[in-house]
Amino acid sequence: MTHGILSQVRALVAAGKMKVSLHAAQELGNDGILIEPVIDGIANATEIESYPAYHKGPCVLVLQFDEGGMPLHLLWGIPARAEQPAVLVTAYRPDPDRWDASFTRRTRT
Repeated sequence: MTHGILSQVRALVAAGKMKVSLHAAQELGNDGILIEPVIDGIANATEIESYPAYHKGPCVLVLQFDEGGMPLHLLWGIPARAEQPAVLVTAYRPDPDRWDASFTRRTRT
């Protein structure tokens, strides 16, 4: 699915209208993941879940892969009542015990 929030985020990132939250930067740093490839990877991200009515603004959880081919989940949002910037809210390595083999569907635990 490439419409909706994900397409807005992609357009904002492409236009340089984005920021990385301190939390996301810390999470990426803790896992030794460089921010620039993650940002560049939004073009190939797969939407997992969309939260258009989230009270802090619409957001979308996406699956991307790092430079080593390992899966990453990233939560991108757009502040409430604003059109920009796209904000990388958080990033993490998905737990294989909580996600299916494709890392796109939650498993029941």
